[in-house]
Amino acid sequence: MTVARHRSFRRSGLAVLEICAITAVYYGSARLGLLQQLVRGQVTPLWPPSGVAVASLLLRSPRVWPGVALGAFLVNISLGPSLPAVLAIAAGNTLAPLCSYLLLRRTGFRTELDRLRDALALIFLGGFTGMLVSATTGSGTLLLAGVLSTGGFWPTWSVWWTGDAMGVLVVTPVLLVLRSAHRPANPRPSRWAEALLLLAATAGLGFLLTSHMPLLFLGFPLLIWAAFRFRLAGAAPCALAVSTFAIIAGAERSGPFAGHDLLTKMITLQAFNGSAALTALLLAAVISERDQTQREIARACGQLASMAAKIAAGDLLPTLPDTAGGKNGGARRTRQRSSPHP
Repeated sequence: MTVARHRSFRRSGLAVLEICAITAVYYGSARLGLLQQLVRGQVTPLWPPSGVAVASLLLRSPRVWPGVALGAFLVNISLGPSLPAVLAIAAGNTLAPLCSYLLLRRTGFRTELDRLRDALALIFLGGFTGMLVSATTGSGTLLLAGVLSTGGFWPTWSVWWTGDAMGVLVVTPVLLVLRSAHRPANPRPSRWAEALLLLAATAGLGFLLTSHMPLLFLGFPLLIWAAFRFRLAGAAPCALAVSTFAIIAGAERSGPFAGHDLLTKMITLQAFNGSAALTALLLAAVISERDQTQREIARACGQLASMAAKIAAGDLLPTLPDTAGGKNGGARRTRQRSSPHP
């Protein structure tokens, strides 16, 4: 009884610790996201906590939802107009990733993201569909609280929805990659050199995007390079970096965002971020699926070659079908062929 109680206390302690960790990560990522707010100090073009929440549910199961709810409450308590509004917004921020989780699980989603169907599910179900809940709840709450005018509802809703969706599209894959990250068994120096070169090129793109040069399109060759050579492990961080650089450029109104109003800037920014995320995820998933198919074909060819070698050596002879004498006749002919004596 004492041992069972000790194990129960230990499991409860680990669960509480896990929830506290998710709360801390959610809150910290929210503070980072709020650095680039565009509407009312709390609506951003990229909301990382939505990606953190979806990844936490996928990796640790729905029992960690209190960590998401507590993190959302702590973030919004200093932003919301009133306590009921804060509770409503926090509820929406909790229900949205839960809906995404349920939708993904119903499709048989795999966290490895090594199939095209998994990438499509994360984009259209986990990102675009699930985050409708938080955007609608949050914008509706601000409207009912009198903070937003009727004319400001849809612009705020669109920024909220796309920001939460972008969080799922660019942050969740990175966290899923980190969960399964490991050091290569026999790393080649050329492989490390190529990774460093990709990193330097991505940093150079960030410098260009924050300057006065409208060179957003240069992000796509980098994403294609990362997906082809490093699969999701390279494509996901590269998409996050490229999107972050674009958001910084948009907030500073530099590069391709200079001289545009908020609506034009948001359309350009979110179209670029969405295209970058789709390119990275879909291409990495297709290439991973192709690699898996090639491995299966090579394994099947190896098995066939082994069987052919055994047959040629006389160790394994195929059983011929019996068209006249039934099973026994076929067995007799097989034994006759196998016997060295007449």
